[in-house]
Amino acid sequence: MARRCELSGKDVMTGNNVSHANNKSRRRFLPNLVNVSLISDTLGETVKMRISAHALRSVEHRGGLDNYLMKASDETLSIKARQLKVAIKRKQNEAAAA
Repeated sequence: MARRCELSGKDVMTGNNVSHANNKSRRRFLPNLVNVSLISDTLGETVKMRISAHALRSVEHRGGLDNYLMKASDETLSIKARQLKVAIKRKQNEAAAA
């Protein structure tokens, strides 16, 4: 399982540990990933995802998963999130046509 957020695309970064003597050794900065169940209002179902804590705050700020996915670019989303976005768009178009 990749250490990558399914919504924001945030992943592992690299850098240096710097000691007091200014010795440098390589290190990894891992994203704060959490397993969550998000509710899609349009589809009426819950979706389990592994997202960063920052993305979870963004989902809440934008008013839910559906609004977040509609405003997110497809490049940052995982395949699972892109399929969910397409399903939500399809359902919203059907509701608007009816």
